[in-house]
Amino acid sequence: MEHNPDDVELVLHTLRNNGFDASGDVVQTAEEFTSRIRAIPYDLILADYNLPQWRGTEAIDILRREDLDVPLIVVTGYLGEEKAVEYIKQGATDCVLKDRLIRLAPSVRRALKEKRLREQHRQSEKELAGKVIELARSNADLEQFAYVASHDLQEPLRMIANYTQLLAERYRGKLDEQADKYIGYSVDGAVRMQALIKDLLNFSRVAKQEIKHQTTDCGAVAEQAVKNLRAAVEESGAVVNWSGLPVVMADPAQLTQVFQNLIANAIKFHGSETPKIQIDSEKKHHQWVFAVSDNGIGIPAESWQDIFVIFRRLHTRTEYAGNGIGLSMCKKIVERHGGKLWVEAQANPGCCFKFTLPAEPPPRATQVARA
Repeated sequence: MEHNPDDVELVLHTLRNNGFDASGDVVQTAEEFTSRIRAIPYDLILADYNLPQWRGTEAIDILRREDLDVPLIVVTGYLGEEKAVEYIKQGATDCVLKDRLIRLAPSVRRALKEKRLREQHRQSEKELAGKVIELARSNADLEQFAYVASHDLQEPLRMIANYTQLLAERYRGKLDEQADKYIGYSVDGAVRMQALIKDLLNFSRVAKQEIKHQTTDCGAVAEQAVKNLRAAVEESGAVVNWSGLPVVMADPAQLTQVFQNLIANAIKFHGSETPKIQIDSEKKHHQWVFAVSDNGIGIPAESWQDIFVIFRRLHTRTEYAGNGIGLSMCKKIVERHGGKLWVEAQANPGCCFKFTLPAEPPPRATQVARA
């Protein structure tokens, strides 16, 4: 954008002498400029500060309106320092005086390099967004498959389990010892498979189930979780303590599952001492951090990630019952509430699970939901 033909030729000559294969078009009005940038994908725009009919720097606004990322360098005869700073703040890449065109080539190289980096960044973001969408679609397909498969497998598996149990009742002791052993294996395998399918169905339901956010008293949720585990608590003599747990926006039923699974694990994996479980909370920035710690056998640091993988077990079934799905469900529920779940070391024996939930204030005139 220049009204002096000699200055146009001088600028192009300077660029060519510095290794650029430079060619261009000259415009002097906003209308001409808008028409050209819509028709031609320019690499760079050089704008004089003051043209007879408009200010070249107004091109910055036009580029913004047209949503075009084209570097603009102000090339003018005189421009005060304050004006130069102002134009750069508005979006100009640089300002070069005509009597110092030695600065033009380095400025152009920097502008084109920055443009390439922005283009690469946008392309990377676009590819990443595409992968995220594809991953979400893939996960949704897997969750749907898990739900359908586990749901449809229940009935034939129930028949297998029922008939193998009937076979065991009617013919145990009537055949040889080896036959009794085989029947026992069949019954045990069918029952275990039923438990796995049931757990898989529950896990897939967690992923599909709508979260019913409401103001939820976490103290009441912890109390309900302990009530649900009354038999295990009484049998083990476990002591579960908490105080001052907050009110959060959450699904009370799903949050009960999280507390119940974490407390149940602390009871199950206790050591020689009576299980002692402590539930604490702390507000950090815009979230609540909950900690469920125990005095049990602990978890090796190298397995801290593995324990959240569905059906991943650290112990044999003869040592501890279960299918290794509880922590996976906890992680899924917490993440769907906008938080995260992890395990970390503590000074005393045992382990400490921590999870976060958004610290949103309960809306007025809303009853507290108690699990």
